[in-house]
Amino acid sequence: MAMRRVGRVKGITERKHNLVGYMFLSPLILVFSVFLLYSFYFLIRYSTTHMVIASPDVTPAGFSNYALVLSDRKFWTALLNTFLVSGADIFVGLTLGFLVSVLLSFKFRGRKFFHSLFFIPSMLPIAFIAAVFSSMLEYREGTLNNVFRFFRLDFLAQRWLSEPGLALFSVMSVAIYLIGIPIMYYIADLTTINSSVFEAAIIDGAGFWRLARFILYPLLKNAHKTIALSMLLGGFRQMERVYLMTDGGPGGATEIFGTYIYRMIRSPGSDYGIVSAAAVLILIIAFILAAVQMRFFRKKGG
Repeated sequence: MAMRRVGRVKGITERKHNLVGYMFLSPLILVFSVFLLYSFYFLIRYSTTHMVIASPDVTPAGFSNYALVLSDRKFWTALLNTFLVSGADIFVGLTLGFLVSVLLSFKFRGRKFFHSLFFIPSMLPIAFIAAVFSSMLEYREGTLNNVFRFFRLDFLAQRWLSEPGLALFSVMSVAIYLIGIPIMYYIADLTTINSSVFEAAIIDGAGFWRLARFILYPLLKNAHKTIALSMLLGGFRQMERVYLMTDGGPGGATEIFGTYIYRMIRSPGSDYGIVSAAAVLILIIAFILAAVQMRFFRKKGG
């Protein structure tokens, strides 16, 4: 009986704490929900209509807009490129970001400087970073090609942003400059690990690579999940990165969802119904990916 009473009192206390938390968050949740639900309502409503900005007439279209988008080859190219850009961000974050965070966890002189050096670029506007990379990778006057030419390595100078085979690779290379956020997640998780784990491994003769690969990497699974999910969904918000570097070119080789939607809506006589249908499909894909990934990590963690 005493145990039941303790459990009941504990449950009531937890509910009270949760209630206080919900009360603090409720204004933000309310505002966020109103704008989010209205956006969904607007997109879904107009995705089944034909609506041109130059004309006030709105005519029903059923699901024909969705069929047009799904039959568009550029839509599937944008889908593939979005996954490739997200995949590059995830790969760089889970590898280079992990290694740098482990190195920064050691105590050495100048550690704070290097921590800031890797983290500050992630706080800069992505449009600024894309503009800088676009200038660096320009064929004639770009910094990278000029360095090659200075060292008499002219054969390495390439048209990084205008060759279909290199343009997407150049866009993905920006991920190396944006490892500050993965580093932040990893360092936050590293502080929760008991130092006795490292001491025992070092006593057993484990070197740096064994320590990082077989001990640290499995222990940081929560950071892996957060980084993978945030980078995957972040790939759907990389419009500035592609637009300012390649504008989706050459020939649509670097088109992603952001530039695909932007190109549709700025084209002459664009149909807002088709644009809305494309946006709804992108939202559905993003939600499905997030749900599948979270379920996969939950199973793997369990």
